[in-house]
Amino acid sequence: MRHKNFIEFLKNQIMSRYCPKFSITLILTILTWGAFAQQADTTETPKDWFLRDPETDHVLGVSAEKTYSTLLKGKPSTTVLVAVIDSGIDINHEDLKDIIWTNEDEIAGNGIDDDKNGYVDDVHGWDFIGGKNGNVDHDNLELTREYKRLKAKYENADETKIGKKEKEEYAYWKIVKEDFEKSAGDAKRKYDFYQSIYDNISFGNDTLKQILGVKQLTPELVDGVTSEDKRIQIAKGSVAIIFQKAGPDANVDEVLQELKGAVDYFGDQVKYGYNPDFDGRAVVGDNYSNLEETAYGNNDVKGPDATHGTHVAGIIGANRKNEIGIKGIADNVRIMSVRAVPNGDERDKDVANAIRYAVNNGAKIINMSFGKAYSPNKEAVDKAVKYAESKGVLLIHAAGNDGKNNDSDKNFPNRYYLKKGKEAKNWIEVGAAAWGANNEMVASFSNYGKKSVDLFAPGVEIYSTTPENTYKNESGTSMASPATAGVAALVMSYFPELTSAQVKEILRQSTRKFDNLKVNKPNDKDADEDKEEQINFSDLSSTGGLVNAYDAVKLAMTYKTKKTEK
Repeated sequence: MRHKNFIEFLKNQIMSRYCPKFSITLILTILTWGAFAQQADTTETPKDWFLRDPETDHVLGVSAEKTYSTLLKGKPSTTVLVAVIDSGIDINHEDLKDIIWTNEDEIAGNGIDDDKNGYVDDVHGWDFIGGKNGNVDHDNLELTREYKRLKAKYENADETKIGKKEKEEYAYWKIVKEDFEKSAGDAKRKYDFYQSIYDNISFGNDTLKQILGVKQLTPELVDGVTSEDKRIQIAKGSVAIIFQKAGPDANVDEVLQELKGAVDYFGDQVKYGYNPDFDGRAVVGDNYSNLEETAYGNNDVKGPDATHGTHVAGIIGANRKNEIGIKGIADNVRIMSVRAVPNGDERDKDVANAIRYAVNNGAKIINMSFGKAYSPNKEAVDKAVKYAESKGVLLIHAAGNDGKNNDSDKNFPNRYYLKKGKEAKNWIEVGAAAWGANNEMVASFSNYGKKSVDLFAPGVEIYSTTPENTYKNESGTSMASPATAGVAALVMSYFPELTSAQVKEILRQSTRKFDNLKVNKPNDKDADEDKEEQINFSDLSSTGGLVNAYDAVKLAMTYKTKKTEK
């Protein structure tokens, strides 16, 4: 994978809290900085690369701009409603406010359920992880919740006295217990490690700045520091290695900022994610065990941290006409915000209700950039997915960021129903790709699967909207999923007669292929070491290709012709 500079490299190691992927530890990163600094590709990649065309722009975008300027120029379109089930969206963002869905059957702020859908003042969507007194921000991981639930039942159980009906659950408990203890322990060790590295470099940075009376350090300034004081010697050494390995132009403050991201991420895991005693759910006020309950939550569709959801929304449909910020993929779209994803793992009950809410309020496409390894109430999600399928709604889901094979590893939600042999026909699973057609085209963190993943889409260093009228790069299958949703919305908008099943097949059949291209196989983040193994790109998904708006529209035109001929 090419990186413009060291900070971009580090950012792709320390990913957002919804897209965690640490394929190497920071210490290994430090040890390889020197080689990286010499080999880094300094070519400036366009911020809108995911919109561009491989032939004309030489980056592996979805060819949206080419599609609009040639195939769709002057053609009419209809508005498509896309629901984003996520952490929340900043609906007042300068690049999103004009494309946010408004429930015209609801009168804002009157405290009445005007449209009688069970949700009061749901003007722009709904928040299933909020209540009368606020919103869920942090929550446990599903593994932790399962560990806590089963521990109360089996921690002190005599295995020889476990009844036949409980043997299966007891065996499951042992798997959960082993997984939890290993994962929680790993998180604590990584938190301690990153905190130590951050503290050492921060100490060195602050100490030398104070001694030298400067706001920013340079290699020359650091080299000029001499002292017999061991503390100052340690401070000098901790900063000098940054310049030695990252190069003379490195900015120590920026390095510390990225390291702080790792400290905060693992700190949250220790404090919330893997903490069985933490309860982030109480504020919702629902009867959590009642999976049939739907009337809970609030209408705060932004929530306490809308970074992830706002970024996703911008990729799909940021205003293409206002000449500010960025352009999304779809040019005639409305975005519905359905909040169900906290800083932690989403809950099956909330996901099921979020899908139903989106379907019942007219969404034609639902983007789901989230996932987890355990799904104790999968039957509730399955029912909602079946409901969406019955209503002709297309579901698009991020494959995950663990570098794993989804054909064999568990990743929820997914297209496979609990009833064996049955699967949702309205589901597209998406892996993440970078911008160059070379062996590093597939993101090292991306999950894959010859059977379970449909296609790949741009998901590395995607520049999009973030809260308070800001913009930034993010990486993950969380970005690849909305890139695909944007293309699906584009096709639906210009060819409204097509069904969701047809749009799915069009996207699958029109993927861009790369004959015999060998790529680096994604790395399992839980592996003991990174192994560089190559695999045919065509073997990483069922279509063996990248989403392609240009060929999708061309194919949609033939669908339209065939229907007219009949």
